[in-house]
Amino acid sequence: MAPASTIRSDPKPRAQRAYHLDLAPGDLPPVALVPGDVDRVQKIAASWDTSEPLARRRQFVSYRGRFGGVELGVVSSGIGGPAMSITVEELAALGVRTLLRIGSCGALQPGIRRGDLMVPRATVRFDGASLAYAPAGYPASADPEAYLALLQAARRAGARAFGGVSASFDTFYVGQGRPGFRGYLPPSNPALIEDLRQMGVIGVEMECATLFTLSNLYGLRAGAVCAVYSIGDRDRLVPQGEEEAIATANEAAVTLSRLPIPGPRGTASARGRRA
Repeated sequence: MAPASTIRSDPKPRAQRAYHLDLAPGDLPPVALVPGDVDRVQKIAASWDTSEPLARRRQFVSYRGRFGGVELGVVSSGIGGPAMSITVEELAALGVRTLLRIGSCGALQPGIRRGDLMVPRATVRFDGASLAYAPAGYPASADPEAYLALLQAARRAGARAFGGVSASFDTFYVGQGRPGFRGYLPPSNPALIEDLRQMGVIGVEMECATLFTLSNLYGLRAGAVCAVYSIGDRDRLVPQGEEEAIATANEAAVTLSRLPIPGPRGTASARGRRA
């Protein structure tokens, strides 16, 4: 892949392009897949009927293409809520209205195996990024149409898919109950993971809370499918299920692209509302 910021020739000046994504309005269709992993972008684009690279800047790599007769985009978000917030903000400004995250996760419930898929209908907000947008009581929920489309696509593909409530954390190690350097782990963290297990939370990851919160605030349609790479908070990670997650998101994106495009809600500032 070329090291330059923008891959394809783009006559639009930088001032007209999103600062981080390096894309301009019209570069992406209304439906975009949003993996965290940069390398996953090329795998997704390779699974389409046609594709072309758009831009590469920092952790944000983008392609546009066609799959199942519809136009799709894909943009990597990088890891965690802060990176996801940048991605959602700039994609919304570019005209994207449906966002489907393709990620990985750790499972918490018995009966879920590596390589299965988790499709969260809502997420417990242990991230910090979403708190900059809405208080902790504001729900981080997937769009119902996106949630159902992903579950149905997974099951049509023969994948084992589990819907339910997940939890999003800002950190991969200590926050999710894994010991940090030299075994550092506050006493409350393992207890938290066990509490989540008792509450029926199906898995943990790092981006859905921010994605769902911002999408609900802005009137966007968002969903997520995550391949299960580990079982529990101490299990080693083994990448499995990525191809199934990509296939599921592709099929769901085709379904959602044929539905009415959501309209963004106004987001006047608090000062503006008081005036």
